[in-house]
Amino acid sequence: MPASSAVPSVPPVPVGDLERLAARTWRGLEEQPYGDWLLRAGGGFTGRANSVLVVGDPPAGPAAAVADVTSWYADRGLRPCAAVPSSGAEDADAAFAAAGWTRDEDTLVLTAPAGPWPGTGVPVELADAPDAAWLAGYRYRGAALPPSAAAVLRNADQPRFATVRLVPEPAPPAAVARGGLCDGWLVVSAVTVDDEHRRRGLATAVMAALAADARTRGGHSCLLQVAASNGPALALYARLGFTEHHRYAYRWAPVPPA
Repeated sequence: MPASSAVPSVPPVPVGDLERLAARTWRGLEEQPYGDWLLRAGGGFTGRANSVLVVGDPPAGPAAAVADVTSWYADRGLRPCAAVPSSGAEDADAAFAAAGWTRDEDTLVLTAPAGPWPGTGVPVELADAPDAAWLAGYRYRGAALPPSAAAVLRNADQPRFATVRLVPEPAPPAAVARGGLCDGWLVVSAVTVDDEHRRRGLATAVMAALAADARTRGGHSCLLQVAASNGPALALYARLGFTEHHRYAYRWAPVPPA
């Protein structure tokens, strides 16, 4: 359902500012400014926590910046990666491409007013930290979480962890999601619905619960990131009133020879 006309519209925010804001809700365990760019490392868990955020200007020319970024990640045993917005980072993107860095598919950054969205009558639990059941319910790219995941997930501004339990423990949650609140923006991530409980409105339920909680703490807008190929998720978010703000893509350094 589209957002109600009674809900304030999303404030205009430049691409770079919105990327920096989102980065505060999903941080690396180690971060280091590189000019305006932000180097991030988080044990290899997620591109967001293990890529240089390419916003603004680096302290060196494009080719030298690519070399510096490559060395920083190599020193940490990570494959160098860059998160490159589709607008404002054209020169940097060209430099990464010239150095042989491959490009992933686009990730869409969607925004909408932070609800209110229709609930489904399903109880949703909210917590300030993820418990073992929440971590078991979050399937990052269909796989179990690595050891660094819990620390990355907690390392954010005002995180909230939403859980739907339809079957008592030790059964895994039916759905989970995570939200971080920053400067009035609810940044939603980790929306996961168990295969056995799909098509029951549980993704909408966790989104609505996180938005309602955010509004009590001054939240006014919502942001989320979704792969361009994820048609079902895009359809859901369109029904909730989300529209595309911009896109970004990851650039990956060549894998060195064995």
